[in-house]
Amino acid sequence: MILGIDSGSRTVTEAEHLLHTVVEVLGLPSDVVGCTHFVSTGTPHVACSLTVPAQVDLTLLPEGVSASLGESRTGSDPDGAALAAAAHESRASGRIVVFPGRGELVGTLSVGELLERSAVARVRVLAQSEPADADLPVATNDFVRPVWEDGVMTLLTMPASGGMLMPAEVPNPTPCCGDHA
Repeated sequence: MILGIDSGSRTVTEAEHLLHTVVEVLGLPSDVVGCTHFVSTGTPHVACSLTVPAQVDLTLLPEGVSASLGESRTGSDPDGAALAAAAHESRASGRIVVFPGRGELVGTLSVGELLERSAVARVRVLAQSEPADADLPVATNDFVRPVWEDGVMTLLTMPASGGMLMPAEVPNPTPCCGDHA
């Protein structure tokens, strides 16, 4: 079952914090899948989705969090939560933050090792249509955020120095205009 949660997070960092908090307060196991989703209900913001067991106590959610679990809804404006849950359910979109094997993806691993150790099912190099070769090394920077692509958990990568790959999303990107604002 998919739980959509929304607290109006303005950044992916805020949404990731909410996601980790909800996993903790609900006491969920490490094999859950949790995503962030950009939504445009009201003011555009970031909502979350999370796989949960059929029985989950929504009263444990932090104050100010709207939730959507099937037909059960809490909060005054659950639209962002419902949109996030629907996107996750269909695997149409979502930036995957929590997933099985996430903690094993540290340092430099081959594409094959990355696929073997985690729920990531495909590694793709940006601007290339074929999946990455299993022997290529991936410098994870200890920050791996796959996405749903064609219903498959896919890590988007880009070429890095030394013939390596690295995740396309980096942990601390330079803000647009950050060097001349």
